[in-house]
Amino acid sequence: MKALLIVDVQNDFCPGGALEVPNGDTIVPVINKLSKQFDVVIQTQDWHPQGHSSFASSHEEKQPFETTKMPYGEQVLWPDHCVQGSNGANFHPDLDTDRSQLIIRKGFRKDIDSYSAFFENDDATTTGLTGYLRERNIDTLYTVGLATDFCVKWSVIDGLKEGFNLYVVEDAVKGIDIEGSVGQAWSEMTEAGAQKITSQELLT
Repeated sequence: MKALLIVDVQNDFCPGGALEVPNGDTIVPVINKLSKQFDVVIQTQDWHPQGHSSFASSHEEKQPFETTKMPYGEQVLWPDHCVQGSNGANFHPDLDTDRSQLIIRKGFRKDIDSYSAFFENDDATTTGLTGYLRERNIDTLYTVGLATDFCVKWSVIDGLKEGFNLYVVEDAVKGIDIEGSVGQAWSEMTEAGAQKITSQELLT
């Protein structure tokens, strides 16, 4: 059985948001068309408390996009974004969420960031998505959303590690692209076993 996984299509990752992905909103109509083709639709939502450890503002003399060492490894520091209850944390207003059956909130623990739909950044703390998918006999995920080079990439790689089949819909993802990170993300995903597909292939 297959499902559509919509990663972090939230206001703060769209144009005008605190951590905007260039043209991030342009994928919304494509995702809306795709969601009508799936019986199971799952969404993720970045959901940070105020003062989250991944925010540059939580570290003296650090700027957004610099890195710091955390107990679980190197962490990119971000502008404050997707703060719980804020408009920036809301899903994009044009995104059709009516068909979504599960929303996985991630990054809500103050001391650890979470890119992946499956695990937090320590690679040990689970979100519960694996168990949900197995209980529902879902073995294949078609992934869309933001951003290609962070939350989409890590969700896809972790999903493959968990034994699922992963497709990434090329025209329904967008990336931030820090020093070629989008190209690197595509290489990592395909080398790990993910398959590229277009929305047109799915819709015909």
